[in-house]
Amino acid sequence: MLTAERTALNFMQRLSGIATLTASYVSLLKPYKTQIKDTRKTTPGLRSLEKYAVACGGGINHRMGLYDAILIKDNHIAYAGGIRQAIELARVNAPAGWPVEIETENLAQVRKALECKAETIMLDNMSGRKGLLKQAVELIDGRAKIEVSGGITAKNICEIAELGVDYITLGVLTHSVQAVDIHMLLK
Repeated sequence: MLTAERTALNFMQRLSGIATLTASYVSLLKPYKTQIKDTRKTTPGLRSLEKYAVACGGGINHRMGLYDAILIKDNHIAYAGGIRQAIELARVNAPAGWPVEIETENLAQVRKALECKAETIMLDNMSGRKGLLKQAVELIDGRAKIEVSGGITAKNICEIAELGVDYITLGVLTHSVQAVDIHMLLK
């Protein structure tokens, strides 16, 4: 037991830090319908454990990898030649019925995602531009799920949730978490 103590405690400290931080964000959002999601920004080899810790804290796992959900990002859009082409390629190549989520950074991209009937639209890095974020939410108007990502802190998370978004995605839950101090004493 003593030979494994430090390794076990290190795992417990990190995972407890993730669950605790997630729970603090979930608690802030109790008055709203908005849910907290994690990202794939996890420690190599520990993704399953870190995502489990997020779930223990009351968050939702966004996706485990590239194999279990569709999220079209800026590089996919550029490679495909545009939003419409990226969505069409995703729908042709994904298992039947998989919903399409697309990352957008401006209102023109939001409009295009709506035209293509994306099921979820991620408003990426719009949190610092409240007017733009509000316009995007109003433009979507219930026609797709809304996810907000980038630049979100405990100070601005409630303002974002007040807009009526469905999800807020936080990479900080796993990539920058502070471990909880846990120790073991034998008696």
